[in-house]
Amino acid sequence: MHVPDGFIDAPVSAVTGVVAAGAVAVSLRGARRELDERTAPLAGLVAAFIFAVQMLNFPVAAGTSGHLLGGALAAILVGPYTGVLCVSVVLLMQGVLFADGGLTALGVNITDMALVTTVVAYAIFRTIVKLAPHRRRTVTVASFVAALVSVPAAAVAFTAIYALGGTADVAIGKVFAAMVGVHVLIGIGEAAITALTVGAVVAVRPDLVYGARGVTARPLEIRDSPLAPAAPGAVARAGAPAAEPSTATSEASETSETPETREPVATREPAAAPRRSARRVWFAGLAAALLCAGVVSFYASASPDGLEKVAHDKGIDAKEEDHAAKDSPLADYGVKDISDARLSGGLAGVIGVGATLAVGSGVFIVVRRRRATADSERV
Repeated sequence: MHVPDGFIDAPVSAVTGVVAAGAVAVSLRGARRELDERTAPLAGLVAAFIFAVQMLNFPVAAGTSGHLLGGALAAILVGPYTGVLCVSVVLLMQGVLFADGGLTALGVNITDMALVTTVVAYAIFRTIVKLAPHRRRTVTVASFVAALVSVPAAAVAFTAIYALGGTADVAIGKVFAAMVGVHVLIGIGEAAITALTVGAVVAVRPDLVYGARGVTARPLEIRDSPLAPAAPGAVARAGAPAAEPSTATSEASETSETPETREPVATREPAAAPRRSARRVWFAGLAAALLCAGVVSFYASASPDGLEKVAHDKGIDAKEEDHAAKDSPLADYGVKDISDARLSGGLAGVIGVGATLAVGSGVFIVVRRRRATADSERV
């Protein structure tokens, strides 16, 4: 759904640019509360993973394909504010390096693909997890529904923007029907990818999923120590009356009680457990991103995506302008002067993952450090 230059007129493009800049500024402040020393590097990885999976266009109808937008996935994994920043970094890298999505339309794309999808998806996700039972399955189901709805919501937002500043004389009703219709189908693919990814991370490290906090944590458990003396009149689990403690035992328990002999032992898991390293998850995610961008992307559908198809069918693409970065050595997701299509596309994908990871990680680490500095100044 990358909007190219020329689809939206200059005034509306400028307004959406202001909206996008405001959303990024607010998200930079909000991300300080969401990121910690472990999740800051993971947020950069989420941006790189979204970049990679967006290269995997999947067929949704005759002559039409779709790809991940990523707002729902980012919001659930690292938080809504950080999610807006993740998708914004991806859109920036795509526009500057790969001539994908217009530069004058960058505000439109951030508003539509980063802001709208993230806000809608996270609102739906939080509503479901609050109303449904607190189980890991709930997180996966909520991820599916949130991602499914976020894609047609972005299609509706694009139609509204086009109604205000579209450059082609096309009936808005036709644009609305075509955009929403095809993006409902694309939303199914988005939902499947999001649910599978979130479910996989929740299964191994639920503590790293922002949206799973407070949902997958175990409640307070009260356990009786096997070394604790039985209370008088207590009933054994087998149903037989418990034996009366001896006088010696009672006296000993009164005079030399130790932590092992206290009757109730309260444990809170996993809050009491030490934090585990996220290094394995980081390397696994990076490997998956490189595999998707460097290898699997070659087998992606070559059909135009939903917006491209609608723009062609309705004559909107007649107003498309040349991209300012059309001469980039990575334009159209290929490395210039490499004739082998498989090698060119795979290498471009790997470069894109690396560049997005570097830029995204740098942004989030700086945000995290600014929070740490602010905290230390308060103390």
